[in-house]
Amino acid sequence: MTIDPSNWTLVSLVQRQAEMHGDREFMAFEHGTRLTFCSLDSESDTLARSLASLGVVPGDRVMAVLKNRIEFMLTMIAVQKLGAIFVPINTELKGAFLQHQLRNSEPRVIFLDHDLHDAFDNVEGGNENLSATIFVAGNVPAERPSVLATADAMTYEVLTEIEGADDSVLLRPRPEDIAFIMYTSGTTGPAKGVLMPHAHCYAFGHNLAWAMELNETDCQYVCMPIFHGMGLLMQVVGSLIAGSRIYCVERFSPNRWLDEVRACGATVSNALGVMPEMIFRTPETKYDLDNKLRIVIAVPIAAEWSEAMEQRFGFRFMQAFGGTETSIVCYTTLDDPLLPGMAGHVRDEFYKVAIVDPETDASIPQGEIGEIVVRPKLPFVFNQGYYRMPEKTVEAWRNLWYHTGDAGYFDAKDRLYFADRIKDRIRRRGENISSYEVEQVLNEHPDIKECAVVGIKLEGTGGEDEVKAIIVTEVGTSIDHVALLNYCAEYIPRFAVPRFIEIVAEIPKSATGKMQKEPLRQAGVTDRTWDRESVGYKIPRRV
Repeated sequence: MTIDPSNWTLVSLVQRQAEMHGDREFMAFEHGTRLTFCSLDSESDTLARSLASLGVVPGDRVMAVLKNRIEFMLTMIAVQKLGAIFVPINTELKGAFLQHQLRNSEPRVIFLDHDLHDAFDNVEGGNENLSATIFVAGNVPAERPSVLATADAMTYEVLTEIEGADDSVLLRPRPEDIAFIMYTSGTTGPAKGVLMPHAHCYAFGHNLAWAMELNETDCQYVCMPIFHGMGLLMQVVGSLIAGSRIYCVERFSPNRWLDEVRACGATVSNALGVMPEMIFRTPETKYDLDNKLRIVIAVPIAAEWSEAMEQRFGFRFMQAFGGTETSIVCYTTLDDPLLPGMAGHVRDEFYKVAIVDPETDASIPQGEIGEIVVRPKLPFVFNQGYYRMPEKTVEAWRNLWYHTGDAGYFDAKDRLYFADRIKDRIRRRGENISSYEVEQVLNEHPDIKECAVVGIKLEGTGGEDEVKAIIVTEVGTSIDHVALLNYCAEYIPRFAVPRFIEIVAEIPKSATGKMQKEPLRQAGVTDRTWDRESVGYKIPRRV
């Protein structure tokens, strides 16, 4: 199979599909708004002209802090039609987490969901590059967060009514041009902005469409946030490539999942982390098999429920391996056994994958566990480094291989298996959590002398981590656990707020003073560990 990525840009894809499919529905949202293939193209043209009138030029960054909504899609394509870079941000971020990504990306314009503007309340420092904030689904607030106050502000509706620039501002990006900066959590530092060329983003969708054998008769059910690579680049772009229809909800709910899948006629979907197990644990109904689903891509699966879930709902699971930096480098097929950790054969037209010693980068024999490293075979189907973090780029690309930080092995049939994580990162609710960033927030608390944050595994959590904070208090002080969680909820995304807190006299360190986190992870929950779920504490959720 010959693959030609010479026209792999999202702009050319939208234009091709508009010509081919016209006013056929492409994407429907749960609140009733809809996009056709044609309206995605024409309305993003109009928005691009309006953005150009605000001074957005090629290479500028445009940030989006938006829920799953039609304006997200139109903004993304409009930005790329100007040769600018789209920066989708996790809508749970606040405080130092959000501040870092704002400072690092220095956006020219921010599209901000009106319901989320308070996320910027504790963000310090200005952005001299910011010229406008566009408020979506609501009016401009009477009092804006100080970090946004010096820029112009208007509603999305006002922006679309501005007399825009002429067609000369509409460009045709090249496959090598940067389409996105997506942030992925660091392990020993703040989140890193992945520079993602158009061809890289296209490859996400191309390979999903290939793996699922998508066609125009399919309907993709999207319950992942579309600021996330799985929801946006795999599901949305994959469906756009195949000419499939999409039904997109605002957020995942295990109790509504079956009703929504049935109502929209979904044939395919994706799930991440503990999502499939949460669905499986819902009470059985007489309607479980009354759906059109044929495939769900899920990572990870577990032996105790995966086959039973297939039988209950009548679909087949597929697994995969990849990440923001790499795209998805392999998928299982329906002929592969359903084994936890199996990711299938490498898409060797695109990628070369090896297993190496994580300390020396020496090759490891088949069947033995080592670090999974990847490099591309085609131009620009891979990340181009980390934005304004050259040292992290060099570190990740040691010896001309991208180091995933994941452990795995190949079996005798050359199928890749994911075994565990190597790096000190935490994975929860489909999100990578930077222990460093959580620790930075906790260490700002006046009663905390030092702390360590680790992920621990519990039975029944689908292989996901729970966040535990191990804390040394200042002399003569004590910690009120609930008050500390309230403090965390002001500055930390919901998914990163610790579930467990343990107060200790000291944190183990090496001879050079480095925290030794492995024994803290291995200790798990002890008789000294406080669990917020034991007292019924609920983290506040934004509207």
